[in-house]
Amino acid sequence: MDRLRHHVSVLAGEIGERNVYRPAGLHAATDYIRGEFTAQGHQVTSQRYEVGGVASENLEVTFRGRTKPDEIVLIGAHYDSVQGSPGANDNASGVAALLEISREFFQFTPERTVRFVAFVNEEPPFFSSGQMGSMVYAKAARERGDDIRLMLSLEMLGSYSDAPGSQSYPPLLRFFYPDLANFIAMVANLRSRRQLRELVHAFRAHSDFPVESLAAFEAVPGLSWSDQLSFWRHGYPAVMVTDTAFYRYPHYHRASDTLDKLAYGPMARVVEGLRQAIAVLSR
Repeated sequence: MDRLRHHVSVLAGEIGERNVYRPAGLHAATDYIRGEFTAQGHQVTSQRYEVGGVASENLEVTFRGRTKPDEIVLIGAHYDSVQGSPGANDNASGVAALLEISREFFQFTPERTVRFVAFVNEEPPFFSSGQMGSMVYAKAARERGDDIRLMLSLEMLGSYSDAPGSQSYPPLLRFFYPDLANFIAMVANLRSRRQLRELVHAFRAHSDFPVESLAAFEAVPGLSWSDQLSFWRHGYPAVMVTDTAFYRYPHYHRASDTLDKLAYGPMARVVEGLRQAIAVLSR
């Protein structure tokens, strides 16, 4: 829990807003993530490109699979923040989870190759465009013929509440899901529903933290609003893991998205459950 808090503190506190309009912040975040991966003993691969003359990098570390190295499980989180926000929950929380899962993954010997990728330029105006970091990555992966069996997008993992009425939903879904914001959500498009079921099953086998899931059409508001969209567009199965963002978190895309708003205890339980689930899915 302390390391999760530390990562969020550095990214959202010391560095703050980080995007191509604040290149010093963006590059400081890039350097921090690279340094953390390197300190864990990883060799870091950089995928570099420019947006408006500003250098942008996706950062990747790889655990090569023992018996099925050509089959890939990819875990990703974007590290940029929207303009005007320090981005504690969106998405320093996801990056913190990415870093801590990769740190602890040395104890596993995966059969499949496992990649951890920190993506740049997820936020508007780059979202859904060819300049979105995960779109650049997924396009290159498809061109290489990478066999990505599952992509997990870690998107906002830090907001939880037991208060009645703390959770909202898109139209009609409120009749089928709880009104307490005390769970982690796992969502996918219809083509990724089998992978979603496998992830939920693996998570529940190793964690008693509440989890809710949904496979639906991509038009459902919020369902596609992160890096999983890039992989769907390139024909890969992908699942978003999220606290549901603006459906429970009032500081979404605001200057008030600061590190003191996050619930690090529940977040740590989610991260541990994900670590164990990823180990299962990489067999």
